[in-house]
Amino acid sequence: MRRLTREDIKKWKTSRQEDTSDIQGKVNDIVSGVRRRGDAAVKEYTEKFDGISLSDFRVTREEISDAYESLSGKYLDIIQEAAGNIRRFHEKQLPSSWFDTSQDGSMLGQKYTPIDKAGVYVPGGTAAYPSSVMMNIIPAQVAGVERIAMVTPPGTNGRVPIGVLATAQILGVTEIYKIGGAQAIAALAYGTETIPAVDKITGPGNMFVALAKKQVFGDVDIDMIAGPSEIAVLCDHTARAGEVAADLLSQAEHDERSSAVCITTSRQLADDLDREVKEQLKQLPRKNIAEASINFFSGTVVVDTMTEAVDTVNEFAPEHLEVMTENPYEQLGAIRHAGAIFLGPYSSEPVGDYFAGPNHVLPTSGTARFSSPLNVHDFMKKSSVISYSAAAWHRNVDKIASFARLEDLEGHARAVEKRKERFDD
Repeated sequence: MRRLTREDIKKWKTSRQEDTSDIQGKVNDIVSGVRRRGDAAVKEYTEKFDGISLSDFRVTREEISDAYESLSGKYLDIIQEAAGNIRRFHEKQLPSSWFDTSQDGSMLGQKYTPIDKAGVYVPGGTAAYPSSVMMNIIPAQVAGVERIAMVTPPGTNGRVPIGVLATAQILGVTEIYKIGGAQAIAALAYGTETIPAVDKITGPGNMFVALAKKQVFGDVDIDMIAGPSEIAVLCDHTARAGEVAADLLSQAEHDERSSAVCITTSRQLADDLDREVKEQLKQLPRKNIAEASINFFSGTVVVDTMTEAVDTVNEFAPEHLEVMTENPYEQLGAIRHAGAIFLGPYSSEPVGDYFAGPNHVLPTSGTARFSSPLNVHDFMKKSSVISYSAAAWHRNVDKIASFARLEDLEGHARAVEKRKERFDD
């Protein structure tokens, strides 16, 4: 792996992004087409882009049940256990409404309410992602969302992978549509004859999906615009080069634009890591993809102190951060920007991807500086609650009216003063 500087990492925020100018125009046309023509447009685009002609988008209950019955019991057990871990973690995130009553009888508070309808996009087509089903649906269920609709592209046989459907069955989700791409996002956002609109759309996808989510944002809410995957491994001389290499490659195999970076205080580890990555690449089934990532958007940063190493991490603000140092908890407090933090040699990134419980839908491209993993709060909204008493009104009416007039809003001032008539009657 090539040697990097902190400046190299700063430049990647723009260089790793694809030129979307050509794609954006196509996405605009797809979204507009679905908004105007509904099911007919969805059917047309599914046939054009996926090569599948569908008479009905909705997955039947029989298809879901058959998928569940045909999946090996071993995998069903694993999915159920993972789902339990994920649910328990997210249940700890549930917020509580609160109300504060003052001595004069006024009450102020905050009320949490789940959104009514959520749409979940699960990538598919050539691959199956049961983990994405769990990570998007479970926090919505924990939040109390009443309607959850799932969309996922069909395979070449016109069917949804059994692992995806079996997971949906385990979670109790039955509203599933075998559509993908920008047309699926538009259908969820604006509704069609057979697909009712939702209030929020979550889930990862390709560039067409990402740009479609960006376009419909405002008409519906979205979780985030996800970029290429990334991992940083913060390590010292105690880390094992073979383990670090394997963890870096676990993200490099996602995409040619994925970024896998080792930040270390050990030059010996950096040298050993070079050899390990080369050897492990030879045996990796997705070698071509991982190799492109390693060659163009990955490398090793060697620094003198752990303080400098942590500063480099915070500048990178990676999606995934592994801390493989002698005392990883010592670094935790200083780490300010990372989507998910994995501490210690047994906490490799796939532990979080599939099983431990925290959500794997994470901020990318440096957005961990200001955003968070997908969570229960994303499926809830807050309402402020204000109940002023007569005593509080008497005490503050003139102040409020004066403030309104300071902003030249006479109507506001009169609205609060109008209550004086109550005491003149």
